[in-house]
Amino acid sequence: MTKRTAAITAVGGYVPDFKLTNKVLETMVDTNDEWITSRTGIKERRILKQEGAGTSFLAIKAAEDLIAKRGLNPEEIDMVLLATATPDLPVAATAAFVASEIGAVNAFSYDLQAACSSFLFGMSTAASYIESGRYKKVLLIGADKMSSIIDYTDRTTCIIFGDGAGAVLFEPNEEGLGLQDEYLRTDGVGRQFLKIDAGGSILPASKETVENKQHYVYQDGKTVFKFAVSNMADVSAEIMKRNNLSHEDVDWLVPHQANKRIIDATANRMGVDHDKVMMNIQHYGNTTSATLPLLLFDYESQLKKGDNLIFAAFGGGFTWGSIYLKWAYSK
Repeated sequence: MTKRTAAITAVGGYVPDFKLTNKVLETMVDTNDEWITSRTGIKERRILKQEGAGTSFLAIKAAEDLIAKRGLNPEEIDMVLLATATPDLPVAATAAFVASEIGAVNAFSYDLQAACSSFLFGMSTAASYIESGRYKKVLLIGADKMSSIIDYTDRTTCIIFGDGAGAVLFEPNEEGLGLQDEYLRTDGVGRQFLKIDAGGSILPASKETVENKQHYVYQDGKTVFKFAVSNMADVSAEIMKRNNLSHEDVDWLVPHQANKRIIDATANRMGVDHDKVMMNIQHYGNTTSATLPLLLFDYESQLKKGDNLIFAAFGGGFTWGSIYLKWAYSK
């Protein structure tokens, strides 16, 4: 009996029009283009400016792009997973609103939060539902409006993050394509190094927490960088070893776009040539849950059926991991 695998069969994406360049940031905080570029690889990031628009706006746009390109009837979608660290509202699932707005009236939906690893972990979840045979079409969206939780007077974080969304459709495959293996990890030791202090159950919102700017992202950059460099490289090398893949077998590295130096270190550890490394950090910055699907969106035309892709991500918590996937179609 042929094994059922879960393959990505369509991709969509969306980024806002407004570009926040390094030159503009020079007028806002004590930094400069050369410093930002040399340390992160970022030249500009997209910011959602529409009044009253949140993460759902980005997610809907990415999903609608996928639906239009694929010619998909949204009523056929069984499930909508939204990977995000910036939901529209506390409690109410943003995924439910997104599903309704795109016409996925027969789908159930929920949010998945694992910081910058959210989409990677979502791939595992979506694939498991497909492999079980229970569902045939799972829409996985990675979307974040990071500008909503960034302090633009804090030069350690405001230079890094941007807004955007990407979407993929998972469907059953009988040719052995799709998700092959995963190696996903977490470690609570990282909780104090990348976080938002207030707004949760430990420290609810108050006049004082707002005045103290405790609803913005805090990052201990040196510690996070150290963990990210070693852990992203380690899991990527491990998944290659587990699947007997040499650097020549890897067609594409699909790395989380947090910092170019972390990406380079991961590629070097894997022995993968840099022309096989997907990268768009220079245009979008770190869009958190959206980085991996936006890479697929930008590189889709270069992907060929049967290509071996290694995904890697690292995020707050700490959360990190790697996934090995065989691409299922050529454009």
